[in-house]
Amino acid sequence: MALLNLSKIIKHRRDVLKITQEQLAEMAEVGLRTLKSIENGKGNPTVSTINKLAKVLGMELKLEIKKTGF
Repeated sequence: MALLNLSKIIKHRRDVLKITQEQLAEMAEVGLRTLKSIENGKGNPTVSTINKLAKVLGMELKLEIKKTGF
């Protein structure tokens, strides 16, 4: 998933839950600057950071192996 799609998903879910950036950053124990850069489609968040945000937002991080046609 491209970072831009991820940023839109996180921002949309935060908006649906009516949580401010400050509240989400505090609840997920990530820096506010980090969250803002993710929502702006910038930065390079770690899997750990994405997982923390997803957990607070009631989401889960799921990795799949692509089907290659073999």
